[in-house]
Amino acid sequence: MQANVDLRHAVYALSDALDLVGVNDFFHGKRVGLMAVEMARGLGFDFEAQNELFDTGLLHDCGVSSTAMHQNLVEQMNWSGAQGHCEWGYALLRGFSHLAHLAPAVLYHHTHWRDFARFDVDPLLARKANLIFLVDRADALAAPHYGPELLLHKEAIRDTLAGFSGDMFEPALVEAFLDISRADAFWLILEPRHIQNFLGEMLHHGQPRQLDFHDLRRMARLFSHVVDAKSPFTAAHSQGVARLARLLGELDGLDADTCDKLEIAGLMHDLGKLQVPDEILDKPGPLSVSERLAMNRHSFETYQILRRIPGLGEVAAWAAYHHETLDGGGYPYRLSAGGLPRPARLLAVADVFQAMAQKRPYRDSMPPAHILDLLLQRARDGQLDPGAVALVERHLDACWRAALDGTEATN
Repeated sequence: MQANVDLRHAVYALSDALDLVGVNDFFHGKRVGLMAVEMARGLGFDFEAQNELFDTGLLHDCGVSSTAMHQNLVEQMNWSGAQGHCEWGYALLRGFSHLAHLAPAVLYHHTHWRDFARFDVDPLLARKANLIFLVDRADALAAPHYGPELLLHKEAIRDTLAGFSGDMFEPALVEAFLDISRADAFWLILEPRHIQNFLGEMLHHGQPRQLDFHDLRRMARLFSHVVDAKSPFTAAHSQGVARLARLLGELDGLDADTCDKLEIAGLMHDLGKLQVPDEILDKPGPLSVSERLAMNRHSFETYQILRRIPGLGEVAAWAAYHHETLDGGGYPYRLSAGGLPRPARLLAVADVFQAMAQKRPYRDSMPPAHILDLLLQRARDGQLDPGAVALVERHLDACWRAALDGTEATN
């Protein structure tokens, strides 16, 4: 695959995915990034440092996949379980070279200022991490009031943060925040339409950085780790789908570029599930009608995230179509056979196979022969592509290994 994807667009897309965890509030990371830039400007940081803080703000919660964890972080000023997501976010970012420089600040972004004395941390890193912590808590305090009445609560928010000066936050940072946030404009810019304008400005002034295929795949794996961490029942699902989809593409004779794109689509096909509440995703019984509708929108949300990345148009479509069926009964677009390209059909089969091979809250892992029987039935019913299922039938053992990476090959 000749990747022509800019890192900045990819970071924005990852931020979009992370913001889904808020379920009904989609701008937490962006507001934190925006406030961090405003703070950095007021403190005299150069443009490079402003950009770094902006990206840190966008991605500071990349260790949060659970809606329950997100709720705790938003509703509690000083949640005792906060450090876990900092450590997971650090591990994710450290593994991707283009974003590894953000990892240390993410690791410490819930560390109290008074506690930095116990760590061997560079003073500038401590300050940047504490700045993110400060504006993150400002957004948590403001979250219940976003809308026309936010300005009625700004002084209470400022007073609360001032009360933690010298304890949770560096006094000089609190002083700078109180100075900057005195203006109504600081709060008004946090409205969604102004946030979008701000994102465009940052994109325009930033330096383009193109990702090659290997970098794009690493970035996609980062996305997949965030999604798969949402539930113990879906751990490694995206990676298994990606491996199997690529295998099916190769067995089907697709060219290398298409197989590359198919693998990327597999890694990111479930991004929209970050918006599905934990209690629905992990429910051990049948879903209600409203729960099913909430679940079914995830592929639409996946498309809305990926479509914003120039150069990934086909990948976005194939990922979004993984629950479409040949008979037109799938979702979210109700496409029929004529609207489903070959790679999307292969991805749909890979998704079903891998999901059946994994243990889920409502059933155990299914053995390969049983999975094949169900795939063949769905092909006869006009849901899955018969040719794609035939590939699985001819290469069942290889498909099983690809779906689970050999971890359950003796099932």
